[in-house]
Amino acid sequence: MNPVLKLLIEGSNLTVGQMAEVAGMTESDVNQHLEQLKKEKIFLGWRPVLDLSREAAAAVAVRAVIEVKITPERGGGFNRLADRISRFDEVESCYLMSGAYDLLVFVKGPSLQRVAAFVSEKLSTVDGVISTSTHFMLRSYKEQGFLLNGGEVQNTRLNVAP
Repeated sequence: MNPVLKLLIEGSNLTVGQMAEVAGMTESDVNQHLEQLKKEKIFLGWRPVLDLSREAAAAVAVRAVIEVKITPERGGGFNRLADRISRFDEVESCYLMSGAYDLLVFVKGPSLQRVAAFVSEKLSTVDGVISTSTHFMLRSYKEQGFLLNGGEVQNTRLNVAP
């Protein structure tokens, strides 16, 4: 696998020196800004946006979206269960939703079987979880605002049959 891509997937980021150079600031100034953003809980971390369909070795990860219905707890509502579910390593994101289900959980695993095992052995066994509905992601077309087809404009006009 490309070593730079591996670093990006693992969440590596620019050094303070590199950020200072790009921003035209001193390292001390960058550190002060970062500490303030962390203190205010604005800066929680960053991730690159990657089109892993172009890298066979990285594309082996399976992603799923899980709709979870839960019973709110007295005195804690949905928050305690959402926090507990969010702490699983497999969980990338967890959102409280309105509508037919309570939580929307994004999960990643090395295989379809591992994600399925997570749902059946860990997630669905949490006290308060009523039901789950798992949807496996087959292909990404847009990720965090970026088109994944290389930004190429496709023929937007539909074919017309005579």
